[in-house]
Amino acid sequence: MELALAYQNKKMVEKLSPYGVVFRFFENHTKFNRLNPANYLRLYRIIKENNYHVVIANSPHAYDYVRLVYPFLKNKPKLVVVKRSARVPNLLSLKLKYAYADAVVGVSKAVVKNLASAGFPEHKLYVIPSAIDLERFYPNREKGLSIRRQLGIPTDAKVFVNVANWNPPVKGQDMLIKTFSELNCSNCYLLLVGSLTDTEGNKLAKACSVEERVIGVGFRENPEDYINAGDYYVMSSYLEGLPNALLQAMACEKVVIATKAGGVEDFLKDGFNGFSVNVGDFNALRQKMEMVLKLSPEEYHQIGKRARETAMNFTPERTCQEYINLFQKLLGVK
Repeated sequence: MELALAYQNKKMVEKLSPYGVVFRFFENHTKFNRLNPANYLRLYRIIKENNYHVVIANSPHAYDYVRLVYPFLKNKPKLVVVKRSARVPNLLSLKLKYAYADAVVGVSKAVVKNLASAGFPEHKLYVIPSAIDLERFYPNREKGLSIRRQLGIPTDAKVFVNVANWNPPVKGQDMLIKTFSELNCSNCYLLLVGSLTDTEGNKLAKACSVEERVIGVGFRENPEDYINAGDYYVMSSYLEGLPNALLQAMACEKVVIATKAGGVEDFLKDGFNGFSVNVGDFNALRQKMEMVLKLSPEEYHQIGKRARETAMNFTPERTCQEYINLFQKLLGVK
């Protein structure tokens, strides 16, 4: 495998170097990087000189580069675009961007359904869910208790966790904080993990008079430990593709509550392996949060166990094999 990426993406290089990945650097990521012709020229040369059979654009940002380079290639590799958001693209985007792709991979059925309804050819659409690292996300009580001690959360408190960078129009954290403030539970805490939650999240918590029980910690490289510090995971999103953080929480055997955004209904069955509510129904979200507080230890254990069993379907091995199957189909390999 080879990856073309920005010179500044040191974290990616650090994490993947042990796996023998070859890195090709093309983008000098600056304020006006999209206007820099040298970035496009470097990507053009990388694709041309290495004679790839398949090129995957793994994000909208990456696809913008590939889309402009692609017409100038004499030998065109098969082009696969990965779409993670369930947001419906406009007609101009479909005609000028996605039409060049040999295949578009949606991470959930909802993503693919939205593309099809917008007019994208269904024979080019494939569902390949993202994977989660089950060796990293698993029940770990000791790590969770350590985080509680660091944050001053009582051992006997009931803790709801949400992992998402601060983005209220998409992730709904503002309404989550307001909903939490309406809970009749003095021993409940809300733990927010993600960029700006330590500033914007805590600011809103103070405005809602729950600053003592809402803790925004900002970005963390070990979200698994913070998930394990909680009793419940709550997702308030308006828009998702396939919410990995929700699956990660299920892998940690947490009782989860989530809005039915994006591909949530592909795997979350209300009352069986977690709980779900309609997108934007924060009254129902509050009711489900109140309900899980009343679960018996046995009920909690059974739901958490079924949650992990569900998450175990989303393995890297399964995702890799589905991509291999797609590549073989595109290349006519039997």
